[in-house]
Parts: sequence; structure tokens; C-alpha cells
Amino acid sequence: MFELILHGTVTSAKGFLAGAVHAGIKSSDSTDLAILYSQSPCVAAAVFTTNKVKAAPVILSQEHLSTAQAQAIAANSGCANACTGQQGAADALEMANLAAQKLNLEPEDVLIASTGVIGTPLPMDCIKGGIEQIKLRQNGGHAFARAIMTTDTTPKEIGARVSFEGKSFSIGGALKGSGMIHPDLATMLCFISTDARVDAAFLQASLRKAADISFNMATIDGDTSTNDSVFLLANGMAGNRIINFDNGEAFQEALNEVCIRLAMAMVRDGEGANRLMEVTVDGATTQVEARRAARTVAGATLVKTALHGGNPNWGRIAAALGRSGVEMALDKLDIYVNNTLVMKQGSPVFCNQEEMRITLLTRDTAIARICLNLGDGKATAWGCDLSEEYVTLNSEDIT
Repeated sequence: MFELILHGTVTSAKGFLAGAVHAGIKSSDSTDLAILYSQSPCVAAAVFTTNKVKAAPVILSQEHLSTAQAQAIAANSGCANACTGQQGAADALEMANLAAQKLNLEPEDVLIASTGVIGTPLPMDCIKGGIEQIKLRQNGGHAFARAIMTTDTTPKEIGARVSFEGKSFSIGGALKGSGMIHPDLATMLCFISTDARVDAAFLQASLRKAADISFNMATIDGDTSTNDSVFLLANGMAGNRIINFDNGEAFQEALNEVCIRLAMAMVRDGEGANRLMEVTVDGATTQVEARRAARTVAGATLVKTALHGGNPNWGRIAAALGRSGVEMALDKLDIYVNNTLVMKQGSPVFCNQEEMRITLLTRDTAIARICLNLGDGKATAWGCDLSEEYVTLNSEDIT
């Protein structure tokens, strides 16, 4: 059993501290450099971008995670430190060294995350001065969440408390992401902490499973980034019996919920977005087929533009499904929009376009359910509308 923590954040779990400053990486006066720190060493897990162009912080963090241990994460916004060559690699390492010196850790105990403009070197004078100024606090998670934002309009945070064998542990998270979002991660950085004692192999498997049903089912614009990272630190300070593959159901359930809620918050805050779309496909021949279908529909440009304009052309959903490559039979296909049946066995049911517009597409959330009626496969994906503001934002460099 788990419950959400009111105003939960990445420091909701016992023993985690965070802090942030305006180091001058961004031209604005907003915070842009932060540290998340555990008072005890952590078992660590992560998943990273599948893009073959990987930023220096991703490469360094992958190296540091070879031991599945870490105790701190230093993160900045305003500069991605991607496609910056040998200098970028050296700067990422120096950033880890600076944070390690501040925290009396080994550099290998520090993970690095950066987000912002690609192809710009990190301003290391700003990084050095900023790290020295950061003050770590138990309630510093909210500042941490704001410091990692780029085009986000709001911070994305969550906390959950889990009852487990007579004890309780917490999971907290903070995420940034608003554009360059597509399955197989996004231009997103996600930081998750827990005070649970967790076996390292199970922690990595659990995170990958949670990411697959959340972040890898979220799409805003069809682009993936060079810096995508999801980190999970477990310091064991809750004192529970170690969680592993035999008893990890409650942990997995709570982690799934944390990741799904963060993914939905990210898509809802998509660049220029006004509406969230949830696409559930059931009755597919396999779950793999269901995932492919849901992701295709949620990411279809014509579906997204119709959603933005309140265009009730549900045929675009059917067309996107048809090109997804999944097994289907038109005479078995049912489609629902906001619980209203619009297509039954391949034929239209709800044909009054203006009534549909008013009834179905004036809300800030559209829920599409696609029933293939062929098997037991089921999956859900999340997308948003595509607006003129998205084009405007992305016609300029974004920090």
C-alpha cells in the first residue's frame, strides 16, 4: 500500500538534502545549478537516452554507475554540454570533482546531469562558483526542481510513502521536460530518491520497468535528446528488510505510480501545449503490439493538431493506428473518445461533428480508448496537442 505525500519532492525520502543557486549559466536570474545529496551511500540505478549522440554528462554518469553506487548528483540547466568534444568530457569530470570536493566524496560517487542548448561549452567559472555557494537543506527539493527547468512552465515533483512489512519507506521525485519528448526517453532529466533498502539488481530492473510504462510511453514532438537521464538513488535509511525480486511488488507499484505521474505532468506541460491526450489500446495480440499502437497514435502529428484545434476528426486516430504496423481487423475495431463510442466494428457511430466538438474536445484532457478485440495486449501512452507556440519556441535557442 502507498499514499502520495502532500507537496512531496526529491527530498521527501529520509536522509536526502538538496540545494540550488543562480550560478549565471542562464542569462535570466533563475536558479540553474543544483545538488542532490544523500547522507548515506546509495545503491544507484539509471536509464539513459538511446540517442547515439550522447552528451558528456551521460557518458560520465554511465561510467560512474559501473559500481551501481552513488551518493550525490550535480545538475545544471542552461547548457547541455552536448557535442562539445574533449573539452565537454573534461568539464563534466571537473563538475563531478567540484561537487565531490564540496561533499567530501570521491568523484566516482557523484553523477552529473545537464540540460539546455546543445553545442555550447559549460561556463566552468560559473559552475565552480555556484557549487561553492549551494547550501543543502532537507526542504531543498523544491529549489532543486526549479533549478533544472528550461522551457518548463512549472516544476514537476512528487512523493509517495509505502507501507512494507510493518515499516514504511518513501519515494520522491523531481523531473524537468517540456520539449524534445518522445518514447525512449526525452529531453528530460528525472531524479528519484528512496530511503528503502533495495537490492542493486532489483533496483535497476525496477527502474527500467517503471520507465518503460511511463517515460517511454510519453511523446510531445517526436524528438529524443542527447541528455536524457533517469536516476534512482536508494540509501536504505528506512531500515526495512532488503527489497528484492521476491518481495518487491509494493516497491514496484509505488515506483510505477511516481514515474507515471511525473511523465503525465511532463506531457501536460509540453511546449505550447493546451491539452493532454491519453491513449489506451487494449485487445491487441500482445503487449508489444499494444505499446506500438498507443505510441503511434499519441505521437501522430495530425492527431495532435486536431486535438489542438478541437477538430473532432476521429478518423485521424484510426488512420494513425492503421499505419502503426500492428495486427488489426477493421471490422473488429472500436474507438472511444472520452468514454463515448465513435467507431464500432469499423463503422462510425458518433457523426455529428459539432456536437462531438462540444462534447468531447473542449476539455483539457482527451482520453482515447482503442479496442482491437484480438487478444489480451494492453498499453497506455500520453501525448499532447501541437500548437503554434511550439514552433515559435523552437525557432530560437532555448535555455
